[in-house]
Amino acid sequence: MSEDLKKDAFKNVKEKEIHPLNGVLMLIVVIAGFLMSVALFAYGCYLGATEKVTPVIVVGVLVAVSLILFIVCCVLCGGFHVVNPNEALVLTCFGQYYGTVKKEGFYFTNPFAGAFNPAASYGSISMDGKTPIKKNMKISTKVMTLNNDKQKVNDVLGNPVVIGAVAIWRVKDPTKAVFNVENYKTYLSIQCDTIIRNSARMYPYDNMDETEDGIAAREEMTLRGSSQAIADNMKIELQERVENAGLEIKEVRITHLAYSDEIAAAMLQRQQAVAIIAARQKIVEGAVSMVKMAIDQLDEDEVVVLDEERKAAMVSNLLVILCGNKDAQPIVNSGSIY
Repeated sequence: MSEDLKKDAFKNVKEKEIHPLNGVLMLIVVIAGFLMSVALFAYGCYLGATEKVTPVIVVGVLVAVSLILFIVCCVLCGGFHVVNPNEALVLTCFGQYYGTVKKEGFYFTNPFAGAFNPAASYGSISMDGKTPIKKNMKISTKVMTLNNDKQKVNDVLGNPVVIGAVAIWRVKDPTKAVFNVENYKTYLSIQCDTIIRNSARMYPYDNMDETEDGIAAREEMTLRGSSQAIADNMKIELQERVENAGLEIKEVRITHLAYSDEIAAAMLQRQQAVAIIAARQKIVEGAVSMVKMAIDQLDEDEVVVLDEERKAAMVSNLLVILCGNKDAQPIVNSGSIY
């Protein structure tokens, strides 16, 4: 992350956790205020309707007090908030940061302080694209999963690969999440896409170089062979990028990795060729060992005495039989071998 972004981020707002009043007690007070306002209004109307001479000013005061008390109780109703477990409520009052409620419960706060969450204006449509979703102004601090779409990028060798990753994250600082970025979910998604692309460009999909034995060298990190190590590096880099937004990255995993369609067939042929070569190498090693054992056993037991020419012919025949792809067709020799 650039130094300018670090300096500008979260420069004026510091998180302030508040402990508001109990909502149940304040609810009782508000209900009592409503009842009192109704009683005063009814009593004032009764005095005005009686035949006794009652000063008009007394009736006016009672009615005015009842109306003022009713309006005050209506205003106080805006201060009730319910905070569920693993949720936080960020409040602002007349454009100024008021405080953050992190503890679950039913609370009463300043009725002029409203919940602030710019991300709530996004995603007002459900997954089916038709049903509207009620906006939730609270910030969820639960552990969530971000699974972005697969991306086609070029690795360090220029080969196009399709890669996808999943990030497990949570909101660590709700105040930073709502004040430092417009939509922390979109911000995380874009940063995750950037990290995936950068990581894919830094490593090859697989090691193309092979040793003299035909086995690929494993010292160099590759997307296929070192996926866990690369995912750990992606987690560290992603955490640095979203630290300013008050997010905590729990884990990053590579969920999909494959060659792009245009080169998948060619790379599959290469992998098949490597597998065939490795299998043939094992077959030849075993066949040579078996032929040597057969000749040594024949000489040791003196079953038959063979000169060098016949040994070479026998070795050739045995290697053809042991290394061939198809079953050998035996030929019975009824005459002399010489």
